[in-house]
Amino acid sequence: MFSLRGAALAYGDHVVWRDLDLDLRSGEFLAVLGPNGSGKTSLLRVLLGRQQLTAGSATVLGGNPCRSGRRIGYVPQHTSLPAHTSLRARDLVRLGLNGHRWGPRPANAAARRRVDELLELVGASPYADVPVARLSGGELQCVRIAQALAADPLLLLCDEPLLSLDLNHQRSVTALVDRRRRSDGTAVVFVTHEINPVLGMVDRVLYLAHGGFRTGPPDEVMTSAALSRLYGTRVDVVRVRDRIVVVGAPDESTVHNHTAGHVNGANGGAAS
Repeated sequence: MFSLRGAALAYGDHVVWRDLDLDLRSGEFLAVLGPNGSGKTSLLRVLLGRQQLTAGSATVLGGNPCRSGRRIGYVPQHTSLPAHTSLRARDLVRLGLNGHRWGPRPANAAARRRVDELLELVGASPYADVPVARLSGGELQCVRIAQALAADPLLLLCDEPLLSLDLNHQRSVTALVDRRRRSDGTAVVFVTHEINPVLGMVDRVLYLAHGGFRTGPPDEVMTSAALSRLYGTRVDVVRVRDRIVVVGAPDESTVHNHTAGHVNGANGGAAS
């Protein structure tokens, strides 16, 4: 689905990450973790063709990231919308079908059916005609997933889709994403601070920090030794029943749920 070779991103003298080699296969679920400022959202921008690498190369769906947008679904971070916004939930989903086209978009029966199907798929039919500004955070994220799926994407990019959501809505959102990749082979890149709801679904983790990275199965990345090397300081990963507690990571204090018997994956990469 995409390939990064020797990829580096820097802003002036500040290196966000470098020497990143990463491939994502069809149907694979990659969780991207790391503290604020580690370049998680910037990575998605590179894959969307909105951000240029400082060095190295990026290939998305076999070509230039700038030309792959129609087969990429994107779920942005949750943001509040102005109270006067009149756009309805179904209008937002319809933008995923033809929002890339310039000029008026007359309604047609096929488009209406497709929008209704997507709304039903994510459980949003009851509020299809409600202005999006009146939706809860969880309801809006479900609608945004429907919008992202409108173009039948091969690659789904999710940028902190669980922020500000309660546990029930977190489960709904993650279940929708996981169902899509299992039924259609859609590859998923899931940027998150809160790994609890997705760890049982994840094939690999990309952990970004301090200009370096670590990649591999969760059981290899989420360890005291791996994160201590990555941060260059003592970091303890404590396992308590079904939780992973990360202690001592600079600018970060997180508690992660860990599902026993997680599926094995590829070998972890070295931090740079």
